[in-house]
Amino acid sequence: MGYRVRKRLALVILLVGLPFYIGAVWGIMGALDRPPIWVEFLVYVGLGFLWMLPFRFIFRGIGQADPDAPPAQND
Repeated sequence: MGYRVRKRLALVILLVGLPFYIGAVWGIMGALDRPPIWVEFLVYVGLGFLWMLPFRFIFRGIGQADPDAPPAQND
């Protein structure tokens, strides 16, 4: 998968997928009886990290310069 495709896919995941995931977790947690605050905190922290695990390969190196771009010439 090319750098530009990964960059665009990462943007779609962050702008569309993440809000959907937050809403789904919020809805599920709201439907359950409220656990003790420390359990609720651990669940939210765990789920906060869980969403990104399948997308590690997409986000890796996105902040760097495009490795496929031709070198810039300074004339």
